[in-house]
Amino acid sequence: MQALEQKILTEGIVLSDNVLKVDAFLNHQIDPVLMQKIGKEFAARFKDQGITKIITIEASGIAPAVMAGLELGVPVIFARKYQSLTLKDDLYRAKVYSFTKQTESTIAISNKHIHSTDNVLIIDDFLANGQAALGLADLIHQANANIVGIGIVIEKSFQTGREFLIEKGYRVESLARIQSLNDGKVTFVQE
Repeated sequence: MQALEQKILTEGIVLSDNVLKVDAFLNHQIDPVLMQKIGKEFAARFKDQGITKIITIEASGIAPAVMAGLELGVPVIFARKYQSLTLKDDLYRAKVYSFTKQTESTIAISNKHIHSTDNVLIIDDFLANGQAALGLADLIHQANANIVGIGIVIEKSFQTGREFLIEKGYRVESLARIQSLNDGKVTFVQE
């Protein structure tokens, strides 16, 4: 997606060969015009899948997921990374390890919002090793719902996440695929 790639080149900051900071438009400050384009792109790529729900993880996946949900006309569920006083009973839970933060979190969604009749699209901000998407897939499987695919805003193609998820049988659609962050420069996979 050209608009996203251009935004990454102009406003993304390469912190290391493995870390890209995109807090100017995706995961701290949000560019709503870009998020709307991202939502439309996800909707176009998955439009014929009979999607009934979109699931993401708080917080950075919420904006692109909501825009895709708006475009598709379906509800968006975000898995919480911590329990609150209002979200404590009748939960599906999974463990997710974040390589960026070097921590493991328990994510949860209420079983009142997802059912075996749902066709679910997973949307997340980044794909590196695939652990977040796999944790979301675990929650969906606990509900015996169907996963139609995984939509990723930014994929680090130099890491193993895509191959891992494809080997598990998931369709993966990434809007920007980064080939390398070497020498402080972003290069994209040419498709």
